[in-house]
Amino acid sequence: MLETDLFKQLSDATRLRCLMLLIAEGELCVCELTHALGLSQPKISRHLAHLRQADLVQDRRVGQWIHYRLHDNLPGWVRAVLDATATELNRRSEYVADRQNLCSMPNRPGSACCA
Repeated sequence: MLETDLFKQLSDATRLRCLMLLIAEGELCVCELTHALGLSQPKISRHLAHLRQADLVQDRRVGQWIHYRLHDNLPGWVRAVLDATATELNRRSEYVADRQNLCSMPNRPGSACCA
């Protein structure tokens, strides 16, 4: 991955917020991201597609639900940049609010996603 590709992805606020939640949680369903960020499913899915095309995230399908996580094969320098970014941003109010929104999600995935 080229550094310009990484920083292009990080320059979008929605993609950055998605990545910070994925770093904090490990893996999230699209419905969890839409709830946490208060954005529409098509918008979240479009941004996740960008992140997937850049090989920053990978997905897995469980029935009709798609779950995302950081890509298993991220270069070490990319992971270091993401971890350093998360360390700083996860203290800021907008990112704290995203995590609180996620925690308050009713029927959060477990046995059934977004029931």
